[in-house]
Amino acid sequence: MARFLCVFLLVLLALFLAELTPPVQRLVIVPWTAFLASASAFILRLVDSNVLAHGNVLQDIRSGSGIVIEAGCNAVEACIMLAAAVFAYPAALGPRMAGLLVGAVAVQLVNLVRIVSLFYLVQWSVPAFEFAHLYLWQALIMLDVLVVWLLWLRWVTRRQFAAGAPVPAAV
Repeated sequence: MARFLCVFLLVLLALFLAELTPPVQRLVIVPWTAFLASASAFILRLVDSNVLAHGNVLQDIRSGSGIVIEAGCNAVEACIMLAAAVFAYPAALGPRMAGLLVGAVAVQLVNLVRIVSLFYLVQWSVPAFEFAHLYLWQALIMLDVLVVWLLWLRWVTRRQFAAGAPVPAAV
């Protein structure tokens, strides 16, 4: 348990520090955030042709209202939490990479749902948007990370057990 916690905290710290560096911001975070805005606009245009994305802004052309997807709203931090949990657990590299890839996709898909819902919510009620943005969706994204990690943990321990590898004891 102590090993898991130490590795988790070290990976978390390293990845958060790396995320804050200007090269990572410029080469990864900013383009990813703009991609999320474009992907959200694509989804929204399936039902509403008046949606526009430019950079990290998602906007309704008719009303002018919209949302700005900031660096903290792109679920990168949630994926960092998932990565720290996956790499802290003693498993082979292959299952770790599979868990991280599938888990990050799952987290990002939930984040797209979050962005689309917040886009419509801000047009309906700013106080409801604020509550959903600051409290509801923050908790749901972290819950998604926890559920994804627990599902991965179940999969990887069953796989280890089936292969005859020792499974770490639960405390």
